[in-house]
Amino acid sequence: MEAFDPLVLARIQFAANITFHILFPTVTIALCWALLFFRWRWLATRDTAWLEAYRLWTKVFALSFALGVVSGITMSFQFGTNWPGFMERIGNIAGPLLGYEVLTAFFLEATFLGVMLFGHGKVSERVHLFATAMVALGTTSSAFWILALNSWMQTPAGFYVEGGQYHVESWLAVTFNPSFPYRFAHMLLASGLTVAFLLAGLSAWQILRRRESPATGVSLRTGLIAGAILIPIQIFVGDLHGLNTFEHQPQKVAAMEGVWETQRGAPLLMFALPDEKTRSNHFEIGIPKGASLILTHDPNGEIRGLNEFEGKHPPVAPLFWGFRIMVGIGLLMLATSWAGVWALRRRAASAANSLPRPLLWSLVGMTFSGWVATVAGWYVTEIGRQPYMVFGELLTRDLVGPAPASSIAISLAAYLINYLVLIVAYISVLFSMIRKPVGAQGGPA
Repeated sequence: MEAFDPLVLARIQFAANITFHILFPTVTIALCWALLFFRWRWLATRDTAWLEAYRLWTKVFALSFALGVVSGITMSFQFGTNWPGFMERIGNIAGPLLGYEVLTAFFLEATFLGVMLFGHGKVSERVHLFATAMVALGTTSSAFWILALNSWMQTPAGFYVEGGQYHVESWLAVTFNPSFPYRFAHMLLASGLTVAFLLAGLSAWQILRRRESPATGVSLRTGLIAGAILIPIQIFVGDLHGLNTFEHQPQKVAAMEGVWETQRGAPLLMFALPDEKTRSNHFEIGIPKGASLILTHDPNGEIRGLNEFEGKHPPVAPLFWGFRIMVGIGLLMLATSWAGVWALRRRAASAANSLPRPLLWSLVGMTFSGWVATVAGWYVTEIGRQPYMVFGELLTRDLVGPAPASSIAISLAAYLINYLVLIVAYISVLFSMIRKPVGAQGGPA
């Protein structure tokens, strides 16, 4: 049975691992910059609300950072067990990029994280601010190197092949490969939006449960304003990223849009049921010429269909629906954040508890919307690369290890149970923290 194919199980296991792992860097990358903002506002205004916000959200950062580090370690194990061919063939490229992450990001974080978490009141305010800035820089550096490697696997450049192994011809071309700028910007903005709605959603929950503190208002306003600013930028960057993908990975875009036959004036499908057996869509509902207009900026522009890539294109349904989930969540973010900013336009930070209850409940419902959009986007990116591990170069099936299906299935089950327990515990602890806000000195408010 296909479900017990070692290749399928190995892919599911890695997908489960990366799905769980990506949740936490998505929080920590931008949250550390939010913490830096809170610290700066405290120094600039001496308003204890900002210091209380810093104290509370530092705890969230520490918890997220710990889970992100632990969940990331298990992925390296899988390179050696399930995917030995990966490092054997492209280790000369992947190894140094991962090493640069350790030398930059981890060293910065390891050096300054302790000062950031435990040094307030023990070092000067300026030193503590500097430590927070260095940790923020470290988290962003980590994203830089990881996305450089991932982008290279999507749009490989700057290499040559000798003896079946990939070698670097130009580190500049490898690092700044054709899709990297768009992917890096897209991920940073996704992290910013995730944190914006986490701030707003948990703060709204505090208000609804009458657990608010002075920090609640500033956190809510920060989240709403950040979300309202970042989501239009994300839409713009997403469009640029789509155009880049259309140029370098046309089969991925064809799957995202459900285009089977090469055509001009392709419709933008709002709903369809892709059928790979018949190589067609059922129950199509679309906007005439919309896909061509978005992807080529010409209503009669040509989009290459999946039938041009038969046997060399990704599964269609996951990309088609994953892309629409991501876009749909983005539109909800736009509507909710702008509605929130509009409602706050004449309110002071201390008056955040006067926001309409329907809006507050909407924000609570959107608390983890960034996670949903990010995971959907990553599924589109990674599944869209198939059947290649390195796009156009190395097939995924050629890099899988000899581990039997039974052992992979057992470890997969263990991973899934562990991840389920940890994510439930993480969310529970978050809401527990919110129910017990901290004061300016770190104790109960």
